[in-house]
Amino acid sequence: MTKRLTEKQKEEIVKSFKSGIGIDVLSENFNCTIPTIIRNLKKSLGDSKYKKFLNTSKSLEGKSRNNKNQTNDLFKTNCDEADLVKESNDPKILKQNITTSNFTSENYFLEIAPIDYEIDNSSRKDLSSVPISEVDLPKVVYMIVDKKIELEIKFLKDFPEWDFLPHNDLNRKAIEIFFDLNIAKRSCNKEQKVLKVPNTDVFRIAARFLVGKGISRIVYAENLIAL
Repeated sequence: MTKRLTEKQKEEIVKSFKSGIGIDVLSENFNCTIPTIIRNLKKSLGDSKYKKFLNTSKSLEGKSRNNKNQTNDLFKTNCDEADLVKESNDPKILKQNITTSNFTSENYFLEIAPIDYEIDNSSRKDLSSVPISEVDLPKVVYMIVDKKIELEIKFLKDFPEWDFLPHNDLNRKAIEIFFDLNIAKRSCNKEQKVLKVPNTDVFRIAARFLVGKGISRIVYAENLIAL
């Protein structure tokens, strides 16, 4: 079943995100998937504010990374200089350096053995979706249909939380189901209505029919279900 965040956790996620903490860190801290973090942030902030704080977060991460690298470089330089001064005053090391320099070739090279293993060129496996046979859906879910009771069919590229998928997957047709009636209603426009599905076994039964219509995925919260 999908993990549901408490209202307090959602508030902490928004507060942390505004302060510049990255989405991947929030996902690890709150033990939930990245799409879940993104969905809750967009729901609380709206798309425009979400993108604004996302850019700020990336900028802070870049500055932090640069400062860390500069600090490491400075520390390494200081250590190297200190070691150099120490070694230059040591008679034993000085004698060793003079002896070694007389016999060291400037044309020294290292031969690297050729790579003899095969590179895996197979297509990337689909690790993002879960077969419908392995998904434990709740007894009741909700769907959005038009007034003629036709399914609302989308492409995966219409879902921002899945935009990291390969191009071929983004062009797959999908339907979306909701575990909460209120969430379904918020996603419904005036030309549509919410349909209650009292038995989710219908998706397993109708899987072959849906695939025949070109629908190969079901979007359910942060889960991507393969038919």
